[in-house]
Amino acid sequence: MNEFTGLVLKLEQFMYSPWFVITLLGTGVLLTIRTRFIQFRKFGASMKLIYSGAMHKQADSGAAGDISPFQALSTALAATVGLGNIAGVATALALGGPGAIFWMWMTAIFGMATIYSEAMLSIKFRSVARDGSMSGGPMHYISKGLKHHQFGKILAAVFAITGSMACLLSTGCMMQSNSIALSFKSSFGVPFWISGAVLAFMTGLVTIGGIKRIGVVVEKLVPFMIVFYLASSMIILLVKVQEIPASLMLIIRSAFTPVAAVGGFAGAGVIAAMQFGVSRGVLSNEAGLGSSPIAHGAAREDDPNRQGILAMSGVFIDTIVVCTISALVYLTSGAWTSGLTSTNLATLAFDSVLPQGHLLVTFSALLFGFSTLLGWSYYGEQCIQYMLGMRVVNPYRYLFVIFVFTGAVIKLDLVWSIGTIANACMALPNLVGLIALSGIVGAIAVNRKASS
Repeated sequence: MNEFTGLVLKLEQFMYSPWFVITLLGTGVLLTIRTRFIQFRKFGASMKLIYSGAMHKQADSGAAGDISPFQALSTALAATVGLGNIAGVATALALGGPGAIFWMWMTAIFGMATIYSEAMLSIKFRSVARDGSMSGGPMHYISKGLKHHQFGKILAAVFAITGSMACLLSTGCMMQSNSIALSFKSSFGVPFWISGAVLAFMTGLVTIGGIKRIGVVVEKLVPFMIVFYLASSMIILLVKVQEIPASLMLIIRSAFTPVAAVGGFAGAGVIAAMQFGVSRGVLSNEAGLGSSPIAHGAAREDDPNRQGILAMSGVFIDTIVVCTISALVYLTSGAWTSGLTSTNLATLAFDSVLPQGHLLVTFSALLFGFSTLLGWSYYGEQCIQYMLGMRVVNPYRYLFVIFVFTGAVIKLDLVWSIGTIANACMALPNLVGLIALSGIVGAIAVNRKASS
């Protein structure tokens, strides 16, 4: 087991070594230039679209699709705003130091151009399934968009295979149920099998109904869970408001200089900050991963540019807002020097300021993890459907529910590392596709205006 652990950690270190960091951020830089800095030019339009969607002020365009554009964004946010925003940020701090947060910001800033491109291409190249539903995502824009169609089909298949594995075995399923079960065990002493059974039942109620039922649920769940977590965190930051400027300076300084050991923190160099910041940033906002455009491809929207602009708000909310708030809670409370990681660090941070603060962490972990299960169940369904057809959709949905229970009851010490490795394997074919299609992205982004 020790040898296997060492192998997994070495593989994770290799996957997120400078070559992958350069590829991921480089793709974001390329798309930023190609779209003429669309994340800045259209930031206001993006916020306006998310507001009108949340307030139900968007008129139905009558376009083909399964869910509204805002429900598509909510599904993507359900998958991205998950335990990575709580436990993932804590892990990034524990392993990479405060500087890791700076590199999470970088993945988000350039990732906004990346997610614009993914969502826009997902609408442009989506397909109609045999049952009349819409199917979008990297599998479709890679196989249809690349000039060398055979190469595109191979890349699309690689994405679909690695994506389906990630959905069942790590990021989208077992990682979430495992973390939720651990949180309820430590807070309330709930046996793992009970947490697993309840989670599996709740997930099945929603996911077996398909994307339309998922869209209806997450449209209401996601805004509530984000507001609840931010409100809880802001209480701590109001108490520790004098520590915020120093914490922000520590983040920036640590991104470029090594951090010495302090308390239970073992110290971290610049490379570690970059490695864990980028890996946890991708795990959190999923820009470049190729998962979120699967949700956007189901939107009732015929303007690829407009859906891409709406999609940018998801990365901003996930990383710039939610992850930053989490990081500031851990830094201002001093919990980051404890030597703890994952939800244990989050629990210590909340408990150090608020009586019974761990209950807020536990409830937030439940909401975040459950929403991620809903979003990723659809991603896996689409990946499996692309490879094997409609006949496997219903069996897959039941299999996903079984894996939710399994993840809660088995020990997964390396689950975060395995999840980030699976994410990198998904990202590579998607990034190749985005680079190859960047000319199409730039042409649409520059020559067309969003009707907002």
